[in-house]
Amino acid sequence: MHLTDTSTATATGAESSFSHPIPSPAAPPCAACKILRRRCVEKCLLAPHFPPSEPLKFTTAHRIFGASNIIKLLHELPERDRADAVSSIVYEANARIRDPVYGCAGAVFKLQKQAAELQAQLARARADLIHVQTQHTNLLAVLMASSSMQTPAGHLPATVSPGFFYDGYAGNDSSGDGSVWEAFMWA
Repeated sequence: MHLTDTSTATATGAESSFSHPIPSPAAPPCAACKILRRRCVEKCLLAPHFPPSEPLKFTTAHRIFGASNIIKLLHELPERDRADAVSSIVYEANARIRDPVYGCAGAVFKLQKQAAELQAQLARARADLIHVQTQHTNLLAVLMASSSMQTPAGHLPATVSPGFFYDGYAGNDSSGDGSVWEAFMWA
C-alpha cells in the first residue's frame, strides 16, 4: 500500500482503485494573510516577516502604510534587505500611531533635545568641578602660607590625610597663637 493511498484493503486483499493524496498538515497562514483573509501560499512574500504569532506587527504596519504598499516595497528590494525594511516599516508605523504628525522624526528630535540637555548638564558639572578644584587649591595655598607664618622655624606641620591639613595644634593654647583653622576662618 502506498502512503498516498487512503483506501483500505478489501477482504480479498485487493486494493481499491481510488487513491487520494494525504493532505499534509497545513501550516497556519502568516499574520498578513490571516488579517487580509487570503490563502497563504508556499512562497508568500510576507510570511517570513509576519509570522502567525505576531498579528499586531502586521496590523500596525497595514493600518499606516497599507498591505499593497508594503508588498510593492518588498518586491523592489533584494531579499537580504527585506527583514531590515520590515523592521523599519513596523517601527515607523508604531511611531506614527504614537505621534501622527511627526512619527519617527518626532522621536529623533526628542532624543536630540535630550542629548543636548545632558551635554549642557555635563558641561555645567565639569565647570563646577573645576571651580571646586580651584577653591581647594586656593584654600591649601592660604593654609600653607598661614601655617608657615605661625610655626617656629624648622618645624613643618604634619599632614593627616590628602586634602586635609593639620597644623599640630591639639588643645587650648594660652600663648594666643590659635590654630590655623581659626586664623583662616576669622581672617
